[in-house]
Amino acid sequence: MNYLKIFAPATVANVSCGFDSMGFAVEKVGDEMTFTKTSTPGVRITQITGANGLTLDPTKNAAGVVALAMLAQHPVDFGIDITLHKGFSPGSGLGSSAASSGGAAFGINALLGTPFSTLELTKFSMIGEEAACGTPIADNVAACVFGGFVLIRSYEPLDIVKLPVPEELRLVAIHPQIEVKTKDAREVLPTAVPLKSAVTQWANVGGLVSGLYTNDYTLISNSLTDVIVEPARKHLIPHFDLVKLEAIKAGALGAGISGSGPTIFALCKGDTVAQKVADVIRHAYADKQIAYHVFTSKINTQGVQILESN
Repeated sequence: MNYLKIFAPATVANVSCGFDSMGFAVEKVGDEMTFTKTSTPGVRITQITGANGLTLDPTKNAAGVVALAMLAQHPVDFGIDITLHKGFSPGSGLGSSAASSGGAAFGINALLGTPFSTLELTKFSMIGEEAACGTPIADNVAACVFGGFVLIRSYEPLDIVKLPVPEELRLVAIHPQIEVKTKDAREVLPTAVPLKSAVTQWANVGGLVSGLYTNDYTLISNSLTDVIVEPARKHLIPHFDLVKLEAIKAGALGAGISGSGPTIFALCKGDTVAQKVADVIRHAYADKQIAYHVFTSKINTQGVQILESN
């Protein structure tokens, strides 16, 4: 393979109760990246479109950092040119750096003849996350690389469980056109958690995992509760409480902050409910003098996908 074009999906991380340990991939929103073998050794990022302020320097760009790390472990006698079209903006809470990192890991691995496992690709992607966000978080990149729902059972050693996705599960998301930096969102987190809150949180993680395995939408709904992170972060997102309330009133299973925000996600059962929830969310934000984008999507169970290759 000398060339490929891929789609790297956006992701929703934390999923209410699963802070830094759960995430899922989105079907309709993501980045497109190309990877081309060249006769000149090294990694070059030749073009970035769709977003401003991202560097072409491969030693500082998340995708470039991942590519360089992979080539350091698997040296080759050719170079690789990368282009990146961002399908959504950095700071959206939808795993922008994770799409770049996970997409790069997948694309470079394909050009190398797939020497690395999916778990190893996630580890490389975490290097890109650290370069972009300051922390090697796995929830977004694992969802991007593995697809579907993922559980990060352990970081040391890294252990990722791919979870089943109920057939009728749908996502509705609203992205207010403001930026919340991951670093800023982490600074507002509590440094200590009451035992009662911790028990509630890990019980909800167990309930959510069980609900996904058993297609129990009621259990999924009851488990989409975050008593630790959401209360500390929601003030960063304009009108969060209103959007969440209206989404649940319209039939959403639950709603919460996607990643570090400002995107608000809602999970729904079926297309009809998802459309109703999308409509009420639009109505809730219509007079707030803040630009926004609302979309609905199935859960992307495949992860990164090849669009073209030769």
